[in-house]
Amino acid sequence: MADQIDQDDHQSSRRLRLQTLVRLRWLAVGGQSLTVIIIAFWFRFPLPLIACCSLIAFLAWVNFYLTIRYPPTHRLMPTSAFALLALDLTQLTALLFITGGLANPFSPLVCVPVIISSSAQPIRYSMALGFLAVIGVTALAFSPFQLPWYPGTLLLVPNVLTAGFWFAIVSTTGFAAFYAYRVSLEARELSDALTATELVLQREKHLSQLDGLAAAAAHELGTPLATISVVAKEMERELGDDPRFGEDVHLLRSQSERCRDILRRLTTLSSENEAHMRVLPLSSLIEEVMAPHREFGIRINLVEKGDRAREPVGNRNAGILYGLGNLLENAVDYAKEQVTVTVEHTPEIVAVTIQDDGDGYAPDILMRIGEPYVTKRQRDDSAGGLGLGLFIAKTLLERSGAKLNFENGGPDQPGAHVRVEWPRALMDTRVVK
Repeated sequence: MADQIDQDDHQSSRRLRLQTLVRLRWLAVGGQSLTVIIIAFWFRFPLPLIACCSLIAFLAWVNFYLTIRYPPTHRLMPTSAFALLALDLTQLTALLFITGGLANPFSPLVCVPVIISSSAQPIRYSMALGFLAVIGVTALAFSPFQLPWYPGTLLLVPNVLTAGFWFAIVSTTGFAAFYAYRVSLEARELSDALTATELVLQREKHLSQLDGLAAAAAHELGTPLATISVVAKEMERELGDDPRFGEDVHLLRSQSERCRDILRRLTTLSSENEAHMRVLPLSSLIEEVMAPHREFGIRINLVEKGDRAREPVGNRNAGILYGLGNLLENAVDYAKEQVTVTVEHTPEIVAVTIQDDGDGYAPDILMRIGEPYVTKRQRDDSAGGLGLGLFIAKTLLERSGAKLNFENGGPDQPGAHVRVEWPRALMDTRVVK
C-alpha cells in the first residue's frame, strides 16, 4: 500500500495542464453544439432543445471562467483534475440521458474522461472516475427519454440490445483506460530511467575532465602565487632577523614554495597523462574496469584472445567504462567464487564477455532484461535497488554502438553470461591493415 501511495505521489508530480483540458472542453462544446444544431434544424427530430442548450452553455461558462481565472501554464492538482473530469463526465451523461440514453450513438464518448484520467492521473483517481462512469452508463440504460427520431415513428430498442450496449461501453472503458494507464506508465518509467542515464553519463564525463580542470586551476593560480612568493622573499630580506615577525615570514615563504611545487606537479601530471586519459588501448580499458572490483573476495580471471600488439586503441569513453563496470559489478555481486572476463578482437569486431558462476538470471527476468525498473537476479530483493543499473549500463553501451546478449550458461558453465560486441571501427582510432 505504501508503494502504491509513493507511486501515486510520483505520478502527481506530472500534473495535467489546465490549458489542455480547456482546449478539449472547447472541442466538446463545439461538437455538442454542432450535433444539436444538425439534429434539431437539419433532420428536424424532436429534441429537448432548451435542456440541451442549457447543459452545453453550462460547460462553456465553466470553461470560460477557468480561462480568465487561471493562467495557461497552470497545472492541476490530482483532486482538481478529478473534479473537472468528473464534471465533464456528468455533463455528458446528462446530455445523453435526455437524448435517448444508451440508444444514442454518441454514448461511447462516456469513456473519454476516464481514458484521459488514466493516462495522467494517479490510479486511485482514475478508478474512482471509472466507477462514476459505470454508474452513469447504468443510469443511461434506464433513461425514460426516447431517442430523437423521425416524427410519428417510435424507435424501440430491445432490452437485450440495451444490455449489449451497456456491456460494450463498460468493457471498452475498462480496456481503453487500462491500456492508456500502462502505456503512460511505461513512458514515464522510460523517461525517468533515461534521465538517470544522462545524469550518470554526465558524472562520468565530469570525473574524466577533472584532470583538465586541475591543469587549468594550476595555470590560473600560478600568477598570483608567483606574486605572493616575490613579496614573501622581499619580506624575508627585510624582516628575516626580526624576533617578532621573522619566523612568520620564513613560514610564509616556505608554504608559498610548497604551493608552487604542488601546482607544478599537477601541471606535469596533466601534460604527461593527457594522451593516456584521452586514448586507451583495449587492455588498459579492461584493466581500468576490473581494478575497483578485485578486493571483494571474488576471483576475477582475464582471458585475452588476440595479440596485444594488434589490440584496438580507442578514445576514452565514459559510457563504455561505466557500462562495463556495472556489468562486472553485477557479476561479482552474484558470483560464488569467480568471474571470467574474456576479451577478443579481430579485424572486424571487438567483444567483451563477462560470466560468473552464480545462479544466473531468472527465466522471467531474462525475457525482460534491460528494461527500466526490472530487477536483475533472483536475489535482487535482498540486495535492494530500483533495477535501473542494468538499464543504464545497457543504454550507455548501446549508445557507443555495442550489441549486448544476455544468457545463462549450460551445465558445464553455469551462471550469467553477458557478451558486449562492437564493430572494430568504433573501438579503434587507428587504421587496421
